[in-house]
Amino acid sequence: MAEVKEAKPKIIAVVGPTACGKTQLAVKLAKKFQGEIVSADSRQIYKGLDIGTGKDLALYGDTPYHLIDIVKPTRKFSLAQYQKKAYKAISTILSNNKLPIMCGGAGLYVKAVVRGLQLPQVKPDQKLRKKLEKATPEQRTAILEKYQAADQIDLKNPHRVIRAIEICKAAGANFFKTKTRKNPQYRTLQIGIKYSIDQIRARIKTRVNQWLEQGLISEVKQLHDHGLSFKRLEELGLEYRYVSYFLDNKFDYQTMVDKLITGTGQYAKKQITWFKKQKGIYWIKSPDKAEELVEQFLQK
Repeated sequence: MAEVKEAKPKIIAVVGPTACGKTQLAVKLAKKFQGEIVSADSRQIYKGLDIGTGKDLALYGDTPYHLIDIVKPTRKFSLAQYQKKAYKAISTILSNNKLPIMCGGAGLYVKAVVRGLQLPQVKPDQKLRKKLEKATPEQRTAILEKYQAADQIDLKNPHRVIRAIEICKAAGANFFKTKTRKNPQYRTLQIGIKYSIDQIRARIKTRVNQWLEQGLISEVKQLHDHGLSFKRLEELGLEYRYVSYFLDNKFDYQTMVDKLITGTGQYAKKQITWFKKQKGIYWIKSPDKAEELVEQFLQK
């Protein structure tokens, strides 16, 4: 008698660029389908980075969430570490007969879990790191371009650029393209929220102004006062980088605001381009369509 293979567990992933409403949709789906949220945001993992990462914890209400506020901002956190913790969170949710719903704009975080990427185990090369830290941003970008990996990294984040170069040099190639895929552990429905880039830019402008009113500058100042260096703040994303420049008297207030809006818009455009290249994402404009897709997916 032929052996019957056990069906893979099902999970949902809500993806898309910054400021497109991913959290709202994920929470709505979680409430309707008895789900729990697994954050796929590369900065919401950090404690104290609240306003500038758009945690919006009030939106969750009584909906359980995972992988938010799990690491001190002084620590580095790798893609491999995220993958391991995400697998554990998803396993816990499934064991409780709940639906895991990944939610976030960190495309590689989602891909690492959904596709089951086999990530390269490359130890830190301190000699190379010191050399790269002395290099200019343009020189580091040129090295990534040599490996055809410059379009997959936040080039304004020196820590990630240096780590990517480190891995590419060890692998002798662009590790984003050469890393092998395991047989994925889950059947995944990926839902992308679709807006035009102009719509996203308008939403970003509104959100930046809201964050400033909510106390983004005070949040960054408090992080610095509690020991987080300006150098580390620069590594934690545009919001923390540009506000730290303002606090360090490198930018005036209006320059900071303009840079935040423009830089975040550029980042969103990069996210849109990245997600468009990924196969199997259902792009929607209406939350009702998302509910319909999930119902169909769960009934299969």
